[in-house]
Amino acid sequence: MSSRDAVLARIRAALADVPSEELPSDVPVPRDYRRSHLEPSQDLTELFAERVADYRATVTRTDLTGLPEAIAAALTARGAARLALPSGFPVEVLPPGDWEWHPEPLDVPALDALDGAITLAAVGIAVTGTIVLDTGPGQGRRALTLVPDYHLCVIHAEQIAEDVPEALERLDPALPLTFISGPSATSDIELDRVEGVHGPRTLHVIVVDPAQPEQP
Repeated sequence: MSSRDAVLARIRAALADVPSEELPSDVPVPRDYRRSHLEPSQDLTELFAERVADYRATVTRTDLTGLPEAIAAALTARGAARLALPSGFPVEVLPPGDWEWHPEPLDVPALDALDGAITLAAVGIAVTGTIVLDTGPGQGRRALTLVPDYHLCVIHAEQIAEDVPEALERLDPALPLTFISGPSATSDIELDRVEGVHGPRTLHVIVVDPAQPEQP
């Protein structure tokens, strides 16, 4: 018996007493667990930026007006001029200049030859410092953010959830979800950290804060 057959056999045995007409929706799942580890005194966006930076990612905060300048500054600091651009990314926030924006579709060799990729995000998680991509508009397919060595991600403050339960409620489980907590990294048996193994070596997150109300 293969491992797969053994696992399936145990599942069938565990479900042997379940009536055939019973549906998953017929059995309520208790949701009385703690939904957030955010302390009342903590600012949601500040905590998200702090936790993202803890993962050795770079974090920039700006408002929508300053977004093109923030993108230009990030790319200049990185020395990145040729970027993959996913479908649906708002081109009006891209900075003017000699940047090369390469729209999808791009094959793996083409992605690997670029300096990086710029995307939006679906959700952010403050407590864990995680950004989540679901291949929606402005995010692209997974290869777009896994092949290039540099990922510049733009997320709006209102997209940031307190903790994982709230984030999951905002996401569609039928979509391919990618959870990103800092640059790709792993450690060998001697705990030597190696970055860029399973994805980009460098992650830069730009958090777009709401516009400040005009003073009377």
